[in-house]
Amino acid sequence: MREQITTDMIADPVAPFSAAIRSDGFIFLSGQVGQDPATGALIDGDVAAQTEQIFKNLVSVLEAAGKTLDDVVRVGVYLTDMNDFAAMNSVYGTSFAQPYPARTAIGVVALPLGAAVEIDAIVG
Repeated sequence: MREQITTDMIADPVAPFSAAIRSDGFIFLSGQVGQDPATGALIDGDVAAQTEQIFKNLVSVLEAAGKTLDDVVRVGVYLTDMNDFAAMNSVYGTSFAQPYPARTAIGVVALPLGAAVEIDAIVG
C-alpha cells in the first residue's frame, strides 16, 4: 500500500509526481530543486544557495512525514556540472550528522527549471 505525503510548505510539483510516498516501511522523497515555496520559481544564486533551499524543502517534506534528516538512509545528488560538487558538498556536510546516509552523486545534462542541483532521499 502506498501513502502520499504532501505539504503546502514547498512549491507544487512541476510534473505528475508526489513530494513523497510511504510504502513498506520506507519513505521515498522525490527530487527537490532550489524552488522557492512561495513562487515556485528557482531561487537566484549559485549551487550552494540552491542546495540550501533544497534542504529546506526536504526538511519540509520530512516534517510532513513525521521524520527528520536524521532518519534519511540514502541520498541521490544530481549535478549539471561536477565542478560544483565541492560547493554542494559543503552545504550537504552541514545538513547531516554522522553516520551520514549512503549517497550517490551523478552528473546530468539538465535539471527541471534550469537548476544546477537536485537531491532526492530515502528514509528507512
